Amino acid sequence: MQYQLVVFDLAGTTVKDNKDVHRVLQHSLRKHGVEISIGDANEVMGIPKPVAIEKLLDKRYMGGKHITETWIEEIHRHFVEEMIRFYMADPSVGEKPGVSETFRKLKEKGIKIAVNTGFDRRITDPLLNRLGWLDDNLIDFSVTSDEVPNGRPHADMIFKAMRETGVTDPKAVVKVGDTQSDVQEGHAAACGLVVGVTSGAFSAEALLKENPHHLIDQIPALLDLID
Repeated sequence: MQYQLVVFDLAGTTVKDNKDVHRVLQHSLRKHGVEISIGDANEVMGIPKPVAIEKLLDKRYMGGKHITETWIEEIHRHFVEEMIRFYMADPSVGEKPGVSETFRKLKEKGIKIAVNTGFDRRITDPLLNRLGWLDDNLIDFSVTSDEVPNGRPHADMIFKAMRETGVTDPKAVVKVGDTQSDVQEGHAAACGLVVGVTSGAFSAEALLKENPHHLIDQIPALLDLID
């Protein structure tokens, strides 16, 4: 199969993440009187953040307040504001080793590149601007969880990336991500190659439960699989 499109996740896959997203999620819930652990946050990495917040409230909130859409949106708004500040200004923000070079080599092969994420567009644009991938013409398309009816583990974001890049056969698509929901998303879209990244949120053992076709530790290793 000649691959035509690779869909990469962002935080933890192509973007450095030292549990930064976990901590911001933890802090946003703490501001509303709900304590979660970093492990709790890790369990919901990759999925749309309002869905993640609702799951965490269901799991950890022990008070008498009703869990409403309004409350979830309040917490999510705080999360978005903190993540935007972090991605715009924190000196630790950057791509993981070899990502830009991998993008270049894939594009030299005529393969299109998309990124997708459990973030919404308000967070994603400042991050992409900081990374410079758009200015360097390294990615062809980005899609966020708020731009489709269903985020991960559903296949909507991959299908939107396919439509926008003119790819019609899911077997010609590679999905790459560091969470179980990334792998589930790749299988839901029937991608020809689903690759788990073990240097992000989930361990190799956890990713293997979702039956990825391959595991890699760093993004440049993808080139060997595609070749």
